[in-house]
Amino acid sequence: MKTAVMTASWSADLERCTLMCESLDRFLSGDWHHYLLVEPRDVAAFKPLEGPRRSVVSEADLFPGWLRSFPDPISFGRRQVWLSPFSVPLRGRHAQQIRRLALAQHIDADMLLSIDSDVVMVRPFDPASMWADGQMRMFRIDGGVSQKMTEHRDWLAHAGHLLGLPATIELAHDYINTFIGWRVDTARALLGHIEMVSGKNWVRALIASRAISECTIYGRFADEVLGGEGHAPSDQALCHMLWFRETYPETLAGLEIFMRRLQPEQVAVGVQSFVHHPISEIRRLAFSVTPQ
Repeated sequence: MKTAVMTASWSADLERCTLMCESLDRFLSGDWHHYLLVEPRDVAAFKPLEGPRRSVVSEADLFPGWLRSFPDPISFGRRQVWLSPFSVPLRGRHAQQIRRLALAQHIDADMLLSIDSDVVMVRPFDPASMWADGQMRMFRIDGGVSQKMTEHRDWLAHAGHLLGLPATIELAHDYINTFIGWRVDTARALLGHIEMVSGKNWVRALIASRAISECTIYGRFADEVLGGEGHAPSDQALCHMLWFRETYPETLAGLEIFMRRLQPEQVAVGVQSFVHHPISEIRRLAFSVTPQ
């Protein structure tokens, strides 16, 4: 199976993204090509990472002409803001999600494997192993969204609006992770379905709200519109993720404890950029994991 690996990133995460690329080149096998999806002003910074199996893609080649980024005056130009006639201003996290969805219309592959910039592969892995009998493994924690998870509930509601589904759902699943696969044919069908339901370009419909979770939109479409066809749900995350600063001490010892809790089925680790662990320590500990 042919895999298009995709990473939406930006200049502040260049060092982390470089480590992620190094780990993919070291551990990822099979038929794959890696696409780094960045805003136009970051293309030059990421170009050195290109190679036979890696391309840098500007969002200008993915977005409609009416959605563009501009220096954000609130941050004195250090960050960008995305403006269009059809939405309130969008932030970088929204633009990254749009890039990932848009790539499905521009590549020839069977699967999109989304890997975040702060992920580091630590064990050999062939994405073809995510397929069995024509079905692709889809990350899903059944009933994983509680009533208290208000942001997740907002994401579910917007996904429902886009897909013509109820805004609320009693047993709400969590589809969000930093190392997940999408079927390309399903992702393309998803965008077409959004346009059919809304009567608008899918990007225009998507940005009507800033409560965007591309993983939730894809998951609800696969489960509730397609009835799970072509997908095999699994609650086993392929990436061992450190989401919060409070989980472990922000010390080398704390990072070592986190690494020791890597499960046998997990092939990558991830440390959120706002958790204060030096890249050098992450690299040393990640690459010291014994491959299985």
